[in-house]
Amino acid sequence: MDLMRPPLEFLFPPEAGAELIYSFVIIVCSLMIYFATKEMYELSSYKGIKYFRKSFLFFAIAYFFRYFIKFILTIFNLGNILDISPRFIGGISLFIFLYSSSMAIFYLLYSVMWKKWNHSKLKIFLFNLAALEIAIIGVIFGGPITDLILNLILFVFVIFILFIAYKDSKNKQKGKNLFIIYLLLFIFWVLNVIDVLIPRFLELYRLMIYVFSILIFMIILYKVLKKTGS
Repeated sequence: MDLMRPPLEFLFPPEAGAELIYSFVIIVCSLMIYFATKEMYELSSYKGIKYFRKSFLFFAIAYFFRYFIKFILTIFNLGNILDISPRFIGGISLFIFLYSSSMAIFYLLYSVMWKKWNHSKLKIFLFNLAALEIAIIGVIFGGPITDLILNLILFVFVIFILFIAYKDSKNKQKGKNLFIIYLLLFIFWVLNVIDVLIPRFLELYRLMIYVFSILIFMIILYKVLKKTGS
């Protein structure tokens, strides 16, 4: 670290500004989706809405810790999250980020498949177990190859589930739109995870990833607000 940097710049580097804006927008969108669907769920008790809401609550948590990790990386001028993973704060933050992000994806998938998947308590338990395993592997055994393999496996799983949901959808056009939005959401989420675990890997495309990620969340927020009449 450069000890000659001004105090304010040392505590809040300029590079953290874009991360702050990006994370703030995503967190606000996620929380707005979560709270906007509260009344809809209370009136209908529809389980799909319940799991949909929880997915965006976990997205908000994950993006908060994503920013926290990126902020630490910038302050300590580190090139890779693995450099700080042995440290208590960095390790705990990375664990919560990976766990929350995995649960967000699992809940999002469950929101469209809960009718087909019986024994919801068992499924939620298995999701939590899988998310914990992903977080532990990411913190303890994490490396570029390991991280890419984990995300590739999760990506194939998501594609398979979304394809089944689309195939079984009675309204094909609605199912197609849902398939495309969720697929794009997951693709950009994977890129966000890689950006945290391997910061220099996607450095040239970071701004593009941020813009498209915000766009996807805002599209979902717009559809939710339109549906709820908010």
